[in-house]
Amino acid sequence: MHSVQYSRRSVIHSLVGGSLMLPAIISELLAADKKPTDGDPLAPKSPHFVPRAKRVIFLNMSGGASHVDSFDYKPKLIADHNKAFRVPEKMLAAFAPDNRVVEKYFKKPQWEFKQRGQSGLWISELFPHVAQCADDLCLIRSMRNDHPDHFQATLGMHTGSVTFARPSIGAWVSHGLGTVNRNLPSFIVLAPQLPYAGGQVWASDFLPGCHQGTLVGPGQEPIANIKRRQPATELQELELGLTQAFNRKHLAQRQGDAELTARIKSFETAFGMQAEAPEAFDLSKESDATHKLYGLPRGGTTGFAWQCLVARRLAERGVRFIELIDTGASNNWDSHGDMSQHGPLAKNVDLPIAGLLRDLKARGLLAETLVVWTTEFGRTPFNTGKDAKGREHHAEVFTSWMAGGGVKGGVSYGESDDYGCAVSSNEVHIHDFHATILHLLGLDHEKLTYRHAGRDFRLTDVSGRVVREIIA
Repeated sequence: MHSVQYSRRSVIHSLVGGSLMLPAIISELLAADKKPTDGDPLAPKSPHFVPRAKRVIFLNMSGGASHVDSFDYKPKLIADHNKAFRVPEKMLAAFAPDNRVVEKYFKKPQWEFKQRGQSGLWISELFPHVAQCADDLCLIRSMRNDHPDHFQATLGMHTGSVTFARPSIGAWVSHGLGTVNRNLPSFIVLAPQLPYAGGQVWASDFLPGCHQGTLVGPGQEPIANIKRRQPATELQELELGLTQAFNRKHLAQRQGDAELTARIKSFETAFGMQAEAPEAFDLSKESDATHKLYGLPRGGTTGFAWQCLVARRLAERGVRFIELIDTGASNNWDSHGDMSQHGPLAKNVDLPIAGLLRDLKARGLLAETLVVWTTEFGRTPFNTGKDAKGREHHAEVFTSWMAGGGVKGGVSYGESDDYGCAVSSNEVHIHDFHATILHLLGLDHEKLTYRHAGRDFRLTDVSGRVVREIIA
């Protein structure tokens, strides 16, 4: 762990020395400091059972990456290109209301599939570098979401609900495990632009506010205002200590004020971040070989390569949940008009993702880091006209994958039908997906609950099955 912890006790004592605090407040805070975990929602917590993974790096391809062009090989789809297909009514919902004619036409993939690694997994040329890591991948080819529109499907993939705002999976992980490094947020989101559903993707909703994700944008200043305005550290400690003393006295008169509690915690985290975050985001000490591994030019501060390298550094420093969002709610994987748009999008992420997997593995971190690659849904294996260039939304079946963190490598689980239209075996609903991620972190998805509005809520609502078949 590369952290310098600043304890409340040291700040309080520094204030005592400067005679800036009333004796009653001093006694009250020092007494509370004897039990630093009491009422602290970010205190490290024991998992329900022995975990396989300590953290998650969640790679989100916003917009709907095509499963039949990437990780789900369908020879029959190739053979029956341009043949007519009668679309089930449920699948027509992916099309615009004026384009819901029943008869569509199969469209073959635009990239060639090959068997990869010793495992022989079928992966297309869309991801040539990730394909070289095939023996570390667990492909889940039977994913299903509950809605074919971006906003709702994105909510579903992150919160388990396509209809109501709920806490994000990252917030649930922070709630369930706490943090091991109070100088950095437990949940960080690296994104150049806002995704579909905006901040709800990383919101804590009814969970304590300290569990919500911290948004970090690529650029010269990833976190705004992180540099100290007060050059003297000791003086800033005094200012913070005095502010927090009065905040806590104010809170004592308003027990149960979740927003005020979250605000107080945010001050404490922000103070620690000023010490640690600049170093965590400083890539100047990374070797030329490491920069090359990720495809990041030295000095580069943008792009998915930057996001992946920063993710590895945050993982090393104890951040529990790190989400990387590729692009955002525009110029993304939503290739309605032309699937060739997938080409440059894949090129932007392919080498960095492969570099991340290799780097984690070389450093001995992959075994304890669960890397998740997903999208909110796939794309239709068919379209309205023959030789159509694009594909529509498809939530009925798509592909996600996991690597490291206790999952089997070089395997695939579940199947779609001969054309990639629907699940044919071993469906993995988003609730099952979430239950499995939590399980690998040592959390029982049925026990990870929070009392709100008179009932116990959980990420997986009232369902969800751990996919034990993929666990090593």
